[in-house]
Amino acid sequence: MEAKFLRMSKAFRAVLVNGPRQVGKTTMLEQLAKNEKRAYVSLDNLEARALAKKDPELFFQNYKPPVIIDEVQYAPELFPYIKILCDTHKQPGEFWLTGSQSYAMMKNVTESLAGRVGIMTLNSFSFNELRGVPAYTEPFRVDFDFLREREKSVNAADVGEIFAYIWQGGMPDAAGASVEKREMFFESYINSYLMRDVLELGKVTDTLKFRRFLTACAAETAQQLNLAKIAQITEIAATTAKDWLRLLEGLHIVRLIQPYYNNQLKRLTKTPKLYFMDTGLCAYLAKWLSPDTLYSGAAAGAYFETFVVSELFKHYAYASFTPNIFYYRDSNAKEIDLILETNGHIYPLEIKLAVSPNNRDVKKYELLDKASLPRGTGGIICMHKGVSFIDRQNIIIPAYLL
Repeated sequence: MEAKFLRMSKAFRAVLVNGPRQVGKTTMLEQLAKNEKRAYVSLDNLEARALAKKDPELFFQNYKPPVIIDEVQYAPELFPYIKILCDTHKQPGEFWLTGSQSYAMMKNVTESLAGRVGIMTLNSFSFNELRGVPAYTEPFRVDFDFLREREKSVNAADVGEIFAYIWQGGMPDAAGASVEKREMFFESYINSYLMRDVLELGKVTDTLKFRRFLTACAAETAQQLNLAKIAQITEIAATTAKDWLRLLEGLHIVRLIQPYYNNQLKRLTKTPKLYFMDTGLCAYLAKWLSPDTLYSGAAAGAYFETFVVSELFKHYAYASFTPNIFYYRDSNAKEIDLILETNGHIYPLEIKLAVSPNNRDVKKYELLDKASLPRGTGGIICMHKGVSFIDRQNIIIPAYLL
C-alpha cells in the first residue's frame, strides 16, 4: 500500500487513507514521512479537534502544510479550507489525511475536494503480507500463466496455516498474539473503538443491543443478508438493523457483495451477501475458541469463503484497478460464489474448502452463457497445492496464491 500511496501523493494535492480503526493508517504515514518535515495532528485529541471545528484558519496557522491530519472526519469544517489551500499552493501531497468513518466523511470529501484528493483504503494485514510474500506487481486475474508465475514466489500453505490466520485475523495487534492477548485486544477494540464511534455518530443508544447485533452479523458472514432474522435475534426494528448495518459498512467492518444482474438473465436474486473484512474479529464475536474448533465446526466453509473474499479485496486495494465483484444466485438456488467483471468479460469463481474439489462445480458456469458479456476463464479457489487445469476453460486456484 505504501507504493500506491506515494504514487497518489505525487498526483494529488491531498491523499485520504480510510479504513477500519487500528489497522496502521497513521503508522504507515508516519513511516513514509520520517525523512521529511511534515507536521502531524490527530483529531482524536479533543483540543486539536475543538480548534479545527471552531477556527479552521487558526488551525492551519498552527499546523502548516505539508501536514498529516489523523481522523479528519471529526472536523468536516476543515475541508473547505483544505480546498482553498490546495488551490492556492498547488503543490502535490501537501495534505495526508486519515479517516475511519466513511459515509459522512466521504460526502464532505467529494463535495469539497473533488479533483484534488486521491482516496485509498487500508485494511488489516493480508495472509501473505504476514508471511512476507511479495505483493503482486499486477492485479490478480483468473489466468493460468499469471498464477503459475505467482507460484514461483509463494510457498504453499496448508489448511492449518490458513485457519490459524482466519482465527487470529490480520489486525496488527492481534496478529501473532497469544490467545490471552488476542482476547484482550478484540474486547478492547469493540468497547474502545467500535462502541465509541457508533455513539459519536449518534445512531446507537443501546450498546448492549448493538453488541448483540455485531454477534448476529458475525454468525451470518458469507450468507445472503437476512436483515429480518438479524433484527429478530437482536430485538430491534428492521429499519434499525438497516441503519446499524450501514454503520458497520461505514466503519469498514463488513462489506456487502451485490448479486450479478443482467437483462439477459431472468429470476435473479436482489439480496446482497454479507462478509466481515477481518476474519479474526468475526471469529471472536462468534466465540470460536481456537483455530481447530473453527476448522472442525459447521461454519468452516463460511469462514473460508470470508477469508477468500476479504483477501481479494485487500489485494485489489493496492492494485492498479479493481474489477466489479458480484455473486450469482437465481430462483432455483443455483449459486456462483464470485463473478469478476473486467475487460468486457465475466470470470466465475467457486470457493471450496477442499483439496480436490468436485469438477462438476464448474458446470454451473454455463448459466452465465446467456449473459450479454462473454464468459472468460473460470476457477475454483480451494486448498489444492498447485495451479492446474480442470478443463480448457477452467482452472484450480490454490487459496494461498491470493
